Amino acid sequence: MTLEEAFAAYEAARARLPEAQEGGLATRNGNLDDIADQFDVFLLDAFGVLNIGEHAIPGVPERVAGLQAKGKRVFVVTNAAGYSNATLLAKYARLGYDFTQEDVISSRMTLLHALTEEPERHWGAMLSKAAGYADLEDITLTRLEEDRSVYAKVDGFLCLGAAEWTQERQALLEEALLERPRPVMVANPDIVAPRENGFSTEPGNYAHRLADKTGVAPKFYGKPFANIYDLVFARLENDIDRSRVVMVGDSLHTDILGAQTAGISSALISGFGFFAGAEVHAPIAQSGIRPDFVLERP
Repeated sequence: MTLEEAFAAYEAARARLPEAQEGGLATRNGNLDDIADQFDVFLLDAFGVLNIGEHAIPGVPERVAGLQAKGKRVFVVTNAAGYSNATLLAKYARLGYDFTQEDVISSRMTLLHALTEEPERHWGAMLSKAAGYADLEDITLTRLEEDRSVYAKVDGFLCLGAAEWTQERQALLEEALLERPRPVMVANPDIVAPRENGFSTEPGNYAHRLADKTGVAPKFYGKPFANIYDLVFARLENDIDRSRVVMVGDSLHTDILGAQTAGISSALISGFGFFAGAEVHAPIAQSGIRPDFVLERP
């Protein structure tokens, strides 16, 4: 998928996303150090901000450490729902970042929190076998593969990780929902994610496709929806000044739109991740999703 195709896919899904707010001035700056004095809390996306695939973006571990040394509160706010938070924390440590368990808030965690308010169900799960079942032990679920009977018998569907998802499994899921509509809960609203060699297809892509095909409206957990930011603010002081909180990400439709939904400032990374050095002002104008800042690099 090309950048243009990825952007078009997000635009096509706008009816299921929060509405864009007035937005900011898209002021150009070099990196996070240039805006550090304006904020006390930094919410950092992972893909495109901390890392591309399995590699840290050069210089960013040191820059994040510098923010932490200045007393800034730094969180990772990520839609990486395919893995447990413990696995994510170990990955960031491997890449040179110093985060605690409290610093990492994922869309997977957001969905698990929401499930505590849901009735007991047997779930069918879009989940990669390689990722394992850590932190899912208390949920009755069956991993979805090619067995049609599983799709028929489960009470609902969880979309966590798409690395091993196939067109055959997608067809089985759509067929099952057409036969008997059931809840669909999506722990990763991303349509794509930037990798070393292009974009990967993420659970949000398949969720929007099945909604178009079946009419079943998925419930999304993670950016750009407010539910993930609710978990962030639950870890901060009640009187936190939201004007001193900034979301830093590479995607207009998840990170920047999510910041607007949460009522906080936003900074779009233009040199890495989704745009990877491409011109960003035309997409900003076309989408109407305006960040407060545009940073060349994290």
